[in-house]
Amino acid sequence: MKILVTGATSGIGRQVALDYANSGHQVWAVGRNEQALEELKSLGLQTGQVDLTDSAASFAWFSSLDSIDLAILNAGTCEYIDMPNFDSALVQRVMRANVESLAISIEAVLPLLRRGSLPHLAVVGSSAAYLPLPRAEAYGSSKAAVAYMVETLRIPLSKENIAVSLICPGFVKTRLTDLNDFPMPFRITPEEASDYIRKGLARKKAEIHFPKRFTYILKLLSFLPRPLWNKIAEQMVKK
Repeated sequence: MKILVTGATSGIGRQVALDYANSGHQVWAVGRNEQALEELKSLGLQTGQVDLTDSAASFAWFSSLDSIDLAILNAGTCEYIDMPNFDSALVQRVMRANVESLAISIEAVLPLLRRGSLPHLAVVGSSAAYLPLPRAEAYGSSKAAVAYMVETLRIPLSKENIAVSLICPGFVKTRLTDLNDFPMPFRITPEEASDYIRKGLARKKAEIHFPKRFTYILKLLSFLPRPLWNKIAEQMVKK
């Protein structure tokens, strides 16, 4: 397959790109870190240094490709808000990195998928979108927007036989989660995350969430009456 992975210079994206390349697929790794891209290139991957928040530069680079069979749009960031200091600039940064850049990537990659074989669009969201979580006013909102965008895209793209998958990880050990100053239950390695993702994509699953022992807890909590969950979350903040 011809596979494209954005956010491929670290964490989940890097591991997924390497694992697909090691399995014999032709992989394009997209990111901004020149040194990390050079390393991936030395390992046999095709690379593209692109700022996905720059629509003109993104469209120009994507148009240089012929076709893609599987696009894994993984680029994004995470920042938390510490109340009572609500930070609108932080919200703008997170939305730009997680939502606006995704929209640009989708617009740029769809023409390539339409020329691909058994085309498949996969987007990395987050299990944080399942329910409101303390300090996640920006990050959680951005991933909720990502989930809604993917779910709505699935409807018209089904007419074109383009499979769509939403990937919702729990905590994965990356340079971003290494910055977290709170407990991260059931955190897994990028290698484990890549295994979940590749197995789920092979089955064309609409939603790929992991690790299940964590994500199912969040899903169950999301069914609680919202006032009850709010009380639980308020206690979390007090602690």
